[in-house]
Amino acid sequence: MENNIFDKMYARYLPTTKVEKQNAIHEVMQDIALAGLYRAGFFDRTAFYGGTCLRIFHGLQRFSEDMDFSLLQADEDFRLENYFEAVIAEFKSLGRDVIITRKEKKRQSNVESAFLKDTTEIYSLQFSTEKSVKIKIEVDTQPPAGFATEHKLLMLPFSFMVRCYTLSDLYAGEKCTLYCSETGKIA
Repeated sequence: MENNIFDKMYARYLPTTKVEKQNAIHEVMQDIALAGLYRAGFFDRTAFYGGTCLRIFHGLQRFSEDMDFSLLQADEDFRLENYFEAVIAEFKSLGRDVIITRKEKKRQSNVESAFLKDTTEIYSLQFSTEKSVKIKIEVDTQPPAGFATEHKLLMLPFSFMVRCYTLSDLYAGEKCTLYCSETGKIA
């Protein structure tokens, strides 16, 4: 039986070009990943921020593969992989198999990273119709001080709330990222 929820989510985009189709798949996968993280209680400890958060919850016309999160408070025992099973189960419930691999760090940092990829083609880690579909998930384990959060509603694949940085703090974070990338300074 084909799962209509994934198709319904994809159809919202009305993609016409190959790039639009690939971006739509990325964005549907991001929504499903958020749903899995929600089911695992991830947003009790973290907040969503960055360009993808701005696109999903504030309509920013910008494509982003990355999903950035921050712990609400520092926790050296936090492990991103504790949430992988719920994300994989969420995709499976929609008829999709994904694999999540840990990104090996080249240098030590306070950011946990992983890649989420569809495995419809065996070991190619890609959709059978689209190539190079992957989502990078990062969690800042040393959260910045003074950022406020709010809960935002996402309606698909089911209705659930995501804790996000407030709009003003999302923009402040993006400005800081832009400044640091242009100047080479670390925030």
